Amino acid sequence: MSDILPDPLPDTLLDIRGLTTAFAAHTSAGGAIAKAVDTVSLTVRQGETLAVVGESGCGKTVLALSVLGLIPDPPGRVIAGQALYRGRDLAAMDERELESVRGNHIAMIFQEPMTSLNPVFRVGEQIAEGYRLHKKASRADAENRAVEMLRLVGIPNPEERSQSYPFELSGGMRQRVMIAMALVCDPDLLFADEPTTALDVTIQAQILDLMRELQQRRGSGILLITHDLGVVAETAHRVAVMYAGQVVEQAPVAELYATPQHPYTQGLLASVPRLGVRRTLAPIPGMVPGIFNLPFGCRFRPRCAQAFGRCEACPPLFELGPGHTARCWLHDGAPLAEPVHCENTTSEARA
Repeated sequence: MSDILPDPLPDTLLDIRGLTTAFAAHTSAGGAIAKAVDTVSLTVRQGETLAVVGESGCGKTVLALSVLGLIPDPPGRVIAGQALYRGRDLAAMDERELESVRGNHIAMIFQEPMTSLNPVFRVGEQIAEGYRLHKKASRADAENRAVEMLRLVGIPNPEERSQSYPFELSGGMRQRVMIAMALVCDPDLLFADEPTTALDVTIQAQILDLMRELQQRRGSGILLITHDLGVVAETAHRVAVMYAGQVVEQAPVAELYATPQHPYTQGLLASVPRLGVRRTLAPIPGMVPGIFNLPFGCRFRPRCAQAFGRCEACPPLFELGPGHTARCWLHDGAPLAEPVHCENTTSEARA
């Protein structure tokens, strides 16, 4: 698929082209292989925030981990596609090359602050480690930088707190430590996986302001993974909606909120309460299918109130306007944004 995509714009930081990540499982009946991320193509430009949204289990976090080479192999691995950072394919790098990029040029705020920090090291040491490694700084300079970052993310008494162990901090404070670790080297590209989940609204606003300041100062790009559509509306420039491993709609944020074109996107927006609007919330029925039990055709079909006969075939992405695509047969007749490449997404290998 990558050979039919247009060349990225000069200010493109990340160009994901047809990225596919598969996982293997073994059962009494044999082995099965399923795609948790299936031919995903996205770009992030300098100074831009791309939000990736969708329910839990849609593949958002697996996408970010795949780009950074953090998928454990086995059972998972990237089997197709490219993830180009400034023209260099991250998916083709060896571990040494990736280590020079991760934490330095590309950083990630992980989703689980309770388990992402090392319990036997002080938080100041953990923040300073990446700065010493990538910036070749002295221990004293790195410690001072760690204290500065703790102050920036809103932790009181940062000199004292830098000497604390993770178990001595609340969940919200550990989340802020994770953010400080990600930002310590002023990365060009930041992956933020639910960065404000454990924070109250006041600290959430401070963290979002800090991320915006990083963008303005360095022209950094942000790939924001979140369930919070309010945060998306406030911070993102473009939105990619994922469902069952695929991008089902992508558009500029204002356009997507005003005129969502995929039934799944419409369902997500209909389930969010709006201030000053009295209406009955309409939850999406059912659940996201497991990657080893995906339906044939459109993956959203079993939950879609607008499904019809054509939906038993897998839909391609349709181009609905500048930068706006949707993977739905309701738009059949619009120009294709990708070739039809669908196949049975789960294959079994019998022993």
